[in-house]
Amino acid sequence: MVAVIKPGQSMHRIFNYNENKVKEGVAECIGAENFPLNAEDMTLKIKLGYLLQRLALRRDVAYKTVHISLNFDPSEIRLGKEKLVEIANIYMQKLGFCEQPYLIYQHHDAGHPHIHIVSTNIQSNGDLINLHHLGIRKSEPARKEIEQMFGLVVADAHARREVFRLKPVDASKVQYGRTETKRAITNVLDTVLDKYKYTSLPELNAVLKQYNVMADRGSERSRIFQGGGLVYRILDEDGKPVGVPVKASDFYNKPTLKLLETKYAVNNTNRQPFKARVKNEIDRALLSKKISLDELVKQLERKGIHVAFRQNDAGLIYGVTYVDHQTKCIFNGSDLGKQYSAKAMQERCLQKGSTVQDQLSHPAPKQDIGLQPQAGAAAETKAYPDGFQPDDTSRDTGNIIDALMHPEQVFDYIPGQLKRKNKKKKKRKNISDNK
Repeated sequence: MVAVIKPGQSMHRIFNYNENKVKEGVAECIGAENFPLNAEDMTLKIKLGYLLQRLALRRDVAYKTVHISLNFDPSEIRLGKEKLVEIANIYMQKLGFCEQPYLIYQHHDAGHPHIHIVSTNIQSNGDLINLHHLGIRKSEPARKEIEQMFGLVVADAHARREVFRLKPVDASKVQYGRTETKRAITNVLDTVLDKYKYTSLPELNAVLKQYNVMADRGSERSRIFQGGGLVYRILDEDGKPVGVPVKASDFYNKPTLKLLETKYAVNNTNRQPFKARVKNEIDRALLSKKISLDELVKQLERKGIHVAFRQNDAGLIYGVTYVDHQTKCIFNGSDLGKQYSAKAMQERCLQKGSTVQDQLSHPAPKQDIGLQPQAGAAAETKAYPDGFQPDDTSRDTGNIIDALMHPEQVFDYIPGQLKRKNKKKKKRKNISDNK
């Protein structure tokens, strides 16, 4: 079982999200705890009104809603409504919410069984239930106990992690219907927006595009762009938008451009400790031998790092973004350092069709300080594959060890004009000797 807790500010949003799922026929309200009536006997107005009445006790509090999802392994489809309600009640009791009003919804819009719980952390006397590190303090111990109690698949097992890997949206199934499009995009946004550390819209799209989704501001002359708007689109296999675009404001969590921009600064701070991992994996892949750009991408993919190159209409690469799915961090090449930019990575790798022997048989011309290029330098430069420009250091033209053992530059030579001449000190006559 995997538990996800999302504190929020708007009860209307999370309530409408779940009730809209019910209207679409992909969810049902299976439980209502600490309400005056059973779930099936209450109207939408009674459900929402009772929750809003509790929120009114503390108007000074910003975060006073709690939206929880409990996710189960696909093999646990056998879990019925009664069992799911029982699991939800035990979980909420262990979180300290046993006396809080909460609604339980069973959703049928994903490949695995899962339920959503809507509640508030404001108690009947106006006191607050502390939400700080609630997941670590209470949710994790509760999850482990419930897994043992009901014989559920353990969440931290390797096989379990594979089960909840998000799959790309199938564009052919959703391009003709707005409802299906919105539902598919919502599943991706719920997984990406709050978990990945992005600092710009292009960085966010580097993740979303892997799941055939894109956040689009439109062209600079469009009304969407000029009004600061944002829409989400589904992409086909060729990366082209298909189907009906959905406004950011139409989603329950309102992932508008303004909301995304509030996350950039915090994400930039939180991702700093994880830069070293991406840089180390790139350097390690390039350390042993020269490899092509495609081979480098494949090696990094095996380490959980996706490499997204940006190309212009002519097919030339002008930028690169690294998406680390292990740490959920996204970096532009320039953020990691000049040697990890798109241009530098092309220079550090062999171009497609080139081999290590090709490089060794055509060493780069010397460009050392104070030395003139050799006569054959121009001819040697032409011998390289098109688009390949080797660095002026020996580490990219031969063996690294040879470069270290046989340096080609000598910097200890000092021109005669710069040498200071030692002046002879004149002996001062002792006055006493002349007397």
